[in-house]
Formats: sequence, C-alpha cells, structure tokens
Amino acid sequence: MAAEFDAVLSVAPVLIEPATRADLPAIVEILALETMFGVRDSVDPADFADYEQAFAAIADDPRTTLYVARVGGRVLGTFQLLLMRALTRHGAVLAIAEAVQVHPEARGQGVGGAMMAFAAEEAKRRGAASLQLVSNKKRLDAHRFYERAGFEKRLDGFKMEL
Repeated sequence: MAAEFDAVLSVAPVLIEPATRADLPAIVEILALETMFGVRDSVDPADFADYEQAFAAIADDPRTTLYVARVGGRVLGTFQLLLMRALTRHGAVLAIAEAVQVHPEARGQGVGGAMMAFAAEEAKRRGAASLQLVSNKKRLDAHRFYERAGFEKRLDGFKMEL
C-alpha cells in the first residue's frame, strides 16, 4: 500500500481544505491508525455517532476549523486549528494546532509539511500572534518533524485526564 501513496503523492499536489461531513470516515480511519498510546479511536460503526456529534460541534464553532490534507482526492492527513483571544500579550489571538495526523503510509511524503505551512499561514491571516501545538513526549519522530517545520521546542506541557 505504501507504493500506492508514493504514486499518488508523486503526481498530485497536497490540497488543504476544511473537512466536510463526507470526509469524516477517512479522518476517523487516520485517527484510529495511531496506536502508540493504545487504542483511542475506532472505525467500529457502533462508535461513529460520537464522531458525527463531535464533527457537528466543531463545524458550529467559529473559533475552530477541522482541515483535511487531500492528495489526488484522497484524505491523507488532518488537523484542527483553534484560535483564541488571550489576555496576555496585550490581548493577542493565539492559534493552536491540534490532532495533527498523517496516514502512517503517507508520512515523510510532504503531507504534514503542507499541513503545518497552511496552518501557519491561516493562523497569520486570521490575526494570530503565534501558532503552537503539543505533542506527546514519546513521539520523537513527530518532534523532529515539527522542528523542521519551524516550531521551537520551548514549552513544557502538562495534561490531566478527566
């Protein structure tokens, strides 16, 4: 299957656009393929209503946009861009990239780079003073990718499961 992605990526540009409801099965499939931390997402049809409900809430929120990276018509990546007004930095708008995922067999082919370049440009266009993201400390390949994409490793993050 990797040869299939290589063939598509070699002839088609990466198109970044807001996700549609029709993209949801492909997005969930990509999320379900990330198993480094156990199974968090599922392509089980019994679970799909949860994703549909979340998609509808995201689509209704003007502060966040779910994007897909499409190559040759196929969804190979996804991320969510959130914008928020902060009181710090004189009331700056801050952008956060969340749930950044590329299909495992399409990694290293420019999809993620296109997504992060788009995220930075879109955040800037929408008035953000910075773009940040968090990545689990165990995802060392992802950290190298983000540094190559222009992010600086300068924050420590904390998380509490609720």
